[in-house]
Amino acid sequence: MIATAASAGAGLPLADQCCAPLLREPLSAAQAADLARTLKALADPTRLRLVSMVAAHDGGEACVCDLTEPLGLTQPTISHHLKVLVDAGIFSRDKRGVWAYYALRPQALQALAAIFAEAPGGRPASQRGSLRI
Repeated sequence: MIATAASAGAGLPLADQCCAPLLREPLSAAQAADLARTLKALADPTRLRLVSMVAAHDGGEACVCDLTEPLGLTQPTISHHLKVLVDAGIFSRDKRGVWAYYALRPQALQALAAIFAEAPGGRPASQRGSLRI
């Protein structure tokens, strides 16, 4: 079973340690909707770049002012993308005075990786062929 935003409080479907990930048991409609919402948040080139840039930034956090020039986008556009990532549980937001700092929630990507961790038949991911898209 995958915990949802309501039960985990994080906005991210998490792979529960006691239960089977995505590839070992069928998802319920609610679980699929929650996971799709998270994957949609990441399925945008700008948001993928933001995840990479914030994670690689000094101290592992950044404010919008650190991201506008490298991305070549306006502050409102970047703020929108950051809000989507926060709402999906991928980033945390820390307000300090007039500035908001964003950081990758380490458990967010680990939880997504855990959901896809095992292929049908119990083969570990290291024994599967590479994914070609």
